Amino acid sequence: MNKNISDSVRDNISFKSNPIVSFNNQSSILYDRKNNVEECVVAPLLDALESYKENPAVGFHIPGHNRGRGILERFEKLIGNSALLLDTTDEFDGLGTLHPASGAIEDAMKVASIAYNSKRTFFITSGSTISNLAIAFGVVSPSDEIIIARNSHRSVLTGTMISGSNPTWLMPKLLDNWSIFGAIEADELEYQLNLKPNAKFVWVVNPTYEGMVSDIKKMAEICKKRNIPLIVDEAHGSLWNYSDELPVCALELGADAVVHSLHKTGGAMTQASMLHISKNSKLDVHKIEHALKLLHTTSPSILLLASLDAARAHLSSKKGQELIKNAIENAKYFRREAKNIKNLSVLGEEDNVNFDVTKIFIKMAGLSGKRLETILELDFNIEIESASDVGVLILSNIGNTRSEFEYLIKALKEISKREYPDICHLEGKKYMPLMVPETIMNPRDAYFAPKKLVKIEDAVGKISAEVIALCPPGISVLLPGEIIKEEHLPYLSDFSEIEVIDN
Repeated sequence: MNKNISDSVRDNISFKSNPIVSFNNQSSILYDRKNNVEECVVAPLLDALESYKENPAVGFHIPGHNRGRGILERFEKLIGNSALLLDTTDEFDGLGTLHPASGAIEDAMKVASIAYNSKRTFFITSGSTISNLAIAFGVVSPSDEIIIARNSHRSVLTGTMISGSNPTWLMPKLLDNWSIFGAIEADELEYQLNLKPNAKFVWVVNPTYEGMVSDIKKMAEICKKRNIPLIVDEAHGSLWNYSDELPVCALELGADAVVHSLHKTGGAMTQASMLHISKNSKLDVHKIEHALKLLHTTSPSILLLASLDAARAHLSSKKGQELIKNAIENAKYFRREAKNIKNLSVLGEEDNVNFDVTKIFIKMAGLSGKRLETILELDFNIEIESASDVGVLILSNIGNTRSEFEYLIKALKEISKREYPDICHLEGKKYMPLMVPETIMNPRDAYFAPKKLVKIEDAVGKISAEVIALCPPGISVLLPGEIIKEEHLPYLSDFSEIEVIDN
C-alpha cells in the first residue's frame, strides 16, 4: 500500500535535525546519524514493488518476456527468477510513473529529498550523465559564458555542445608527482570570473575521481556574491551525506545543484543516480524537470529506481551506517599497513591535500600504474578501479571486508619483493590527460561543422571535431573546437583516425 508524504511535511522537515516523517498519521523514522536514532526505515517504492511481486496481474504489456517466461533459460538461471519477475517499467501495477512523477516513485523521491535536505530530488536511471545533460539542456542557453572545470566528466563537457554555450576552462591544480588532477583552487575560480564577468554558471567536479576535495564552501560564497549558480558534480561523493567522517556534501555548502552517482559507491544498481536541487537554488527546477523528461528513457527500469530507494534507505539505516564506518576503517587500515611496504606510496596527508579517505590512490616505484593493475589482476585475481600513468585507484566500498584488504596488503607486499619488468612503459601510451586545451571554435559549432577523417599522425595542428574521452575516469582529452597537438598523440594510441574540421 502506497504511503503519501504531504508537501508541508516534506518542506518543513530537516533530515539531520528532525528525522520523524508522517505518512497518513503513521510515524516512520529516517535514521539520524548525529543523534543515533533507532529507525524503521521508509522505502515507499520497495513497498510497492513487494506488493507487485506478491500480487501478480495478468499482463499484456511491456516488457515482452512477461515476468521471465519469455527469457532464455540459461540467462534466467544466471540472474535468477526474482530479478525477472521484478523487471518491469513504470505505469503498471500501481508503481507510479517517473515523468511526471507519481505514486510510489514520487513518494520515494520525496523521501530522498528529505534525506538530502533538498528542494527536489530526481531519480535517474541512465547514470549521472543524464543529470549533467539535463542541467545543460534545461537552464543553459546558447552563447552563455560558462566556467567549467576541465577535469569534469565528459557528460558535463558534452553539455556545452547540447546547450551551445561557450566554456571557459577552470584548470585544477596538477599533482605532478602523481600525474593526476588535484583540487580546484577557489582563487583560480575568482580569477576566471574576473576575466569573464558575464559568466552565467560555474560547474565543477568534487571530489575528483581519485578523491581530491576542493573548497566548495568558498566557491559557493564567490558565486553567491556574483549571483551565479554553482553546479557540483559530486558523483563520487554519494556517501558524504551519511557520515561526519567524510567531507561535507555540497548541498550543505551552498551549491545550487548536486549530482550523486549512487551506483558508484552508494549501493544502488549500475546506472542509478540522483540529481538534487538545493532549497535556495537559483536554477529553474521546472526547466530541469522538463529537460529530464525529454532526455530520459520513456521505459525506466523499476529495478534501478527501486535500487535508489533501497540505497537511500540502507545508507540511512543503522546497518548502513555500520557499513560506511567499516569502509572508512578499512581505508585507514590500508593506509597504515601500506607504510610498511617497500617502494609503495599512498596519496594522502603527506601531499598536503584534502581527500576522501575511501579513495586510495597508490603507486609503486619501478612500475607504471597500468603494469601494477595487470600484475594484481593476473597474479593475484584482484580487480582495482582504474590505472593511470603512475598509479592505481582502489576504492574502499561499503561492500568490502577487512579480510579483502588484508589480502590486498599481502599481495602488494609480495609484488614489492619481486622484480617485474615494466612492459607497459615500453608502449609509450598514456592514460590520463593533463593538458590545458587551446580552443579555436565553440564546441557545438565545431561538432556540426563539415568534417573529415584523418590519420592520427596527420592530425597535429588540425581542429578536433569529436569528443575523445578515456573512461574511466571520463575526462576529455579533446573536445570539438580544440587544436590537436603533438602532446595529445600518446593519449590517442588506440585510434588510427580522428575526425577534424574540414577547412
